Amino acid sequence: MTDAPIRILIADDQADIRSGFRLILNAQPDMRVVAETADGVAAVDLARELRPDVVLADIRMPRLDGLEVTRLLAGADVQDPTRVIVVTTFDLDDYVRTAFRHGACGFLLKRAGPTLLVEAIRAAMAGDTLISPSLTVRLLQHLTGPHPGPVAAEPLTSRETDVVRLVALGKTNPEIAAELFIGTGTVKTHIASAQRKLGARNRVGIAAWAWEAGYATR
Repeated sequence: MTDAPIRILIADDQADIRSGFRLILNAQPDMRVVAETADGVAAVDLARELRPDVVLADIRMPRLDGLEVTRLLAGADVQDPTRVIVVTTFDLDDYVRTAFRHGACGFLLKRAGPTLLVEAIRAAMAGDTLISPSLTVRLLQHLTGPHPGPVAAEPLTSRETDVVRLVALGKTNPEIAAELFIGTGTVKTHIASAQRKLGARNRVGIAAWAWEAGYATR
């Protein structure tokens, strides 16, 4: 018995973009596009009806933009949030900040290419966050997201602080493991513990906390 494929909803007002994404994703053995729409309101309705694993949301859509779609599906007040990855042409800082405040679990530029799109979906399913590389450093340095501020609810251990600092510098789990001479499983354990202590929704929330608290130094 094989695992069920990742079910994906595409919301983008450009038919050629939807078609391209559908071809890329349906070609993956572990993914299936279950619906697509050009309209933000329809995206929310379809997501609530079909309960896809991941929603890919463009920002500029009719009736409801992708940032509001993200808030309605993944925001802090949503009881059963949906994973939303914002995929857009525009890399404006305000869009990036708002997307993550609203609970997005990824932010990609459309020019990033098919490989990154597939990786972002798999990362979201694993509880990770993927951001277009061209945005990463700028985002992590300036993001102020939904986190409790510079004082953690519980103190971080020294090793958790090391891991949090490297997360804020945009390091992947394997890179963190190599730098700290620990296993990737141990890295994941430290990240999960730090996320709980900081009240962060995701990896970007951890990074934002680290930058604001002054832990993210090169």
